[in-house]
Amino acid sequence: MSGGRIVALGDSCISIQFAAIIDPAVNGRCIALAGSLEALRIRGIRDVVPTYNAVTVHFDPIEATGASLTARVEQLILEAAVAPVEALRTVEIPVAYGGPDLEAVAAFAGCPEDEVIRLHMEPRYRVYMLGFLPGFAYMGSVNRRIAMPRLDTPRAHVASGSVGIAGEQTGIYPCDSPGGWRVIGRTPATLFDEARAEPFLLRAGDHVTFVAV
Repeated sequence: MSGGRIVALGDSCISIQFAAIIDPAVNGRCIALAGSLEALRIRGIRDVVPTYNAVTVHFDPIEATGASLTARVEQLILEAAVAPVEALRTVEIPVAYGGPDLEAVAAFAGCPEDEVIRLHMEPRYRVYMLGFLPGFAYMGSVNRRIAMPRLDTPRAHVASGSVGIAGEQTGIYPCDSPGGWRVIGRTPATLFDEARAEPFLLRAGDHVTFVAV
């Protein structure tokens, strides 16, 4: 199966697991495999979720079985191994930098706040996966100088649009919610809107650049 391992997670879910690392090539295989599965519209599949290094397939156990899906998936894993690893799009996100944790991140990095902002804007980030909240994109990789760990105790309220850092990941809160990421700015961009034809602003595989406003 060229590196893919299929694991049953109960009677209504299987996980196709690749190398246990955060890597664009591995993530590209996951996205390619998820896209192939969705395109086949296999009876019984309820949801296909690509992650950093795995694809989770939720299915109706009355209409499908783990064994039948495994047989279909094995060939797709081989095809995903040779899929091109390219970003779908590059999306520019405006950010008003500031916020409750910018000073702490600067102290962590041993640099001025302006340097934190520069280091955060410098990379072109890859969207590895969506999760936690509708439209919440896990992006990487943050410069290690500013890769401050999450808060020990999450906040009860983080405002929609908040841009945060959690280790070498960066992300944007798509709605008001609790959260423990280090907030260093806020964007006016709407990450999720169920009234739009395409509710999600970002998709797994996209590239993102941040621009100060």
